[in-house]
Amino acid sequence: MSTRMPDLTTETVVDRLLPEATRRMVRTADALPDPAYAEPSGLPGWTRAHVLAHLALNAEGLATALTGVVEGRPVSMYVSTEARDGDIENLAATGPSVLRSRLLGACTDLHDAIAAVPADASDTTIERVPGGRVFTPGDVPWMRLREVEIHHADLGAGYDRAAWTPEFAAHVLETTLTRGGPAEPLVARATDLDREWAWGASGRVVTGRAVDLAWWLLGRGSGDGVTSEGGALPRIGAW
Repeated sequence: MSTRMPDLTTETVVDRLLPEATRRMVRTADALPDPAYAEPSGLPGWTRAHVLAHLALNAEGLATALTGVVEGRPVSMYVSTEARDGDIENLAATGPSVLRSRLLGACTDLHDAIAAVPADASDTTIERVPGGRVFTPGDVPWMRLREVEIHHADLGAGYDRAAWTPEFAAHVLETTLTRGGPAEPLVARATDLDREWAWGASGRVVTGRAVDLAWWLLGRGSGDGVTSEGGALPRIGAW
């Protein structure tokens, strides 16, 4: 299950944070010149079109799963990991105008689907793929907020981690605690929050602003703004 931001409620995410993040991301997508869609993103092997296709399909998958909850029938977010990957490739190849339209429609459908889930169904179990990781409707706004904010920065189109609030960065750091951990023990110490997060025992201390620590622990960048005891940064491996 996802970890939620301290002192923030699901209502705040649904009513303000997620809509605001979505509008920013959609504006960035709409402002990109058509040729820029084929340019590399910050993710290896993915163009900006791939990132936006993923964001569209992620919203569609979540909306479909939530609709299943409302209708009382279990529906996984994706049919399979292979189908999800193939759909991203296919949608990324459709062209900017189709992709913009699909992205906006998917974001709208997800907003409506989140609003339609009754309170007594918020703990219903949803599978990401059949037999795979599970989450609940109550987790969806938080999951989607992370997807939008992180992948918006991955576009490399004028929006980056510097725009994140320290609280959101702390939320990202909290979620990494549930995802297996780095390749070796470490302690991430946020200098702007007076907080730290530990993976394993006796790990090296890595310091920096919360946004820089979160970006590095997500496997992005080269550790700009982050320093480690002993010089070289610990290995974080694949998440």
